[in-house]
Amino acid sequence: MNETFLYAVISLVALGATSAVILFFVAQKFKVIEDPRIDIVNDALPGANCGGCGFAGCRNFAESIIKAGSLEGFSCPAGGNATMTSVAELLGMVAAETEPQIAVIRCNGSMINSPAKVQLDGADSCAFAHYLFAGEGGCSHGCLGLADCVRSCIFDAIYMDSESGLPIVKDNCIACGACVKACPRAIIELRDKGKKDRRIFVSCVNQEKGAPAKKNCSVACIGCGKCVKVCPFEAITMNNNLAYIDYSKCKLCRKCVPECPTDAIHELNFPPRKIVTTEEAATASV
Repeated sequence: MNETFLYAVISLVALGATSAVILFFVAQKFKVIEDPRIDIVNDALPGANCGGCGFAGCRNFAESIIKAGSLEGFSCPAGGNATMTSVAELLGMVAAETEPQIAVIRCNGSMINSPAKVQLDGADSCAFAHYLFAGEGGCSHGCLGLADCVRSCIFDAIYMDSESGLPIVKDNCIACGACVKACPRAIIELRDKGKKDRRIFVSCVNQEKGAPAKKNCSVACIGCGKCVKVCPFEAITMNNNLAYIDYSKCKLCRKCVPECPTDAIHELNFPPRKIVTTEEAATASV
């Protein structure tokens, strides 16, 4: 009995030792040596893991930078140019400065401009409601007002306005793009913040012709083309009855804004326009 027990113990010890040796050699053959610079870059990042850089998280972003061996094409919205400059200094690389961006809401179909014609009960998300109906105001392109964008934002940079029923983007938006992905109607766009935070954009994505668009929303773009004609920088294009302002070409001259007959073009953070009196206008024409 004692001999049987001894043989069993010896066999188990021999089996364990053999397995340990095999596992050791397997581990040596397949081990992955991680570049220590990944941890250095990861520690320099904000740790928001927001996905705005296009990667799964900050560590994946750091790994991709080290693998690429360059900072070209890499940008951290949460940290901005300051973070990328710090990363560049740590790695002995050069980081190109990028223009800060912010989310803009390209819909002004508020409760006033697009009053409700029907009411839908039961839907608790825009993604769900998008497949059920056009919207309470009748516009199949406009904001559904169920706050998917708000829930997607981890920076508390967007909220729903109780009076208009539309989302409002706050100044602390870092342009991570989460709200853009969350909106099933594609009414949210990332645009350059602009000089002095001034921006001009068409606050409408409706591609219907003038009459149907205006029927559902009083401030819809009707595709008249007046803004295109007056723009001296060819920054405005017309496609499928909808005007679009290219922020990379727009010089913020504001000539297009008063030309829009439906006030679909928005100008943000500009000083008030000077009101020209009849006498001033007459004097200027002489």
